[in-house]
Amino acid sequence: MAKNKSGNVGKDILWVLTILIGCALYAFGFDYFWAPHGFNGGGTSGLALVFVTATGIGSTGLINFILNLPLFVLGYAKIGRRFFVGSLIGMLSTSIFLDLFSRLPVVEMEPMLAVLYGGAISGVGLGLVMRAGASGGGTDILVRLLKLRFPNASAGSINLVCDATVVILTAIVFKNVMVGLYCGIAIVVYAQVFDAVIYSFDYSKVAMIISAKHEAIAEAITVKMDRGVTYLYGEGYYSHHESRIILTAISKRQLAELKELVVEIDPDAFVIIQESHQVLGNGFAHYSKTDL
Repeated sequence: MAKNKSGNVGKDILWVLTILIGCALYAFGFDYFWAPHGFNGGGTSGLALVFVTATGIGSTGLINFILNLPLFVLGYAKIGRRFFVGSLIGMLSTSIFLDLFSRLPVVEMEPMLAVLYGGAISGVGLGLVMRAGASGGGTDILVRLLKLRFPNASAGSINLVCDATVVILTAIVFKNVMVGLYCGIAIVVYAQVFDAVIYSFDYSKVAMIISAKHEAIAEAITVKMDRGVTYLYGEGYYSHHESRIILTAISKRQLAELKELVVEIDPDAFVIIQESHQVLGNGFAHYSKTDL
């Protein structure tokens, strides 16, 4: 029992650390690359930057905190306690990091470099936070809520629409088309990296193996690799010879092991390997309606 408790504590610490690191990366990309050039990637932090720049009132972190409060009430009601707690940590740490990193010395750089690096770093940061089952607050909560309503849309696409709205507003308020165009590039980069972080780790491999020694290969996959095997039944077009096709799902790190295992048993085996985005079930992930 004590062992289980310590294991849960370790997972909780890792969960919080992931959120904090993600929020720090997002804030660094925003403050160090975007903000000095008047760029933003949308969201409540973008709205906060627009407000502070236009009025001179408050700080980006403080306004970001205020804008987040009503969204948290909605998020708690729809998505649940763990998401609420994680997002509260995310929102508070993002606000603190935004104010902290805003004190860094400004480095002169080409606007396009600021757009690209800001988008990549912030995208990685927010992707880590969302992957941990939390958010940095603001439109991240809206992304989660809209994902429940539109399950077939990717989180990055939903985020892109929300952020594009803020960017258009930025261009209108500041009457600067160039800033709006740069911000448009920023959110596209940001959304692509964001999606890559969330979804790329879920990619597995699906292998189909055709061999006369299918029984030996199937047993080896089951025993040595601890993976399930399903037989598909096929027939050769030319020979009309019936055959059993082995179908198995494996993780990326098991790919080399599978190839070696098959070749060792049957060097003439025909192997087809495909990418598979998300494998659900025993030994892999389990579906939840709140998944991104």
